[in-house]
Amino acid sequence: MGDISKDLNTTFPNNKVKALLNIIYTSHWINSHQNAFFKPFGISPQQYNILRILKGAGKAIKVQTIKERMVERAPNATRLMDKLCAKELIERISCPDDRRVVHIEITKKGMILLEEISKNFNDDLLKNLTEEEALKLSNLLDKIR
Repeated sequence: MGDISKDLNTTFPNNKVKALLNIIYTSHWINSHQNAFFKPFGISPQQYNILRILKGAGKAIKVQTIKERMVERAPNATRLMDKLCAKELIERISCPDDRRVVHIEITKKGMILLEEISKNFNDDLLKNLTEEEALKLSNLLDKIR
């Protein structure tokens, strides 16, 4: 099992500082693993998040709605969607009533990619936690926010 004190070869003035740095350190560790996992699929974790949002919506939704639902509120969401469009994983649909509004819909190709990812996706990053510990961790993170 990891120990941030050993990983960073340091001590901390108190447990709150240690916990905060541990959250940041772990966040970067998870991001690194996610980037490596999604690379063979040709998408980023943020693009995966967009595809999951669209699948969950079950219909075309506004770009703004996607931005609001993203785990990581990416200011570059439009650029991420441009790349997904270029890969034909999503489709833009203009609103006939208001040209400023654009709806986004996941394509069949995007759905197939999500199915392929879900076959390979596992929760190995949390393998050292029991279900009860995972719930407790989630509740503690909610409490921080």
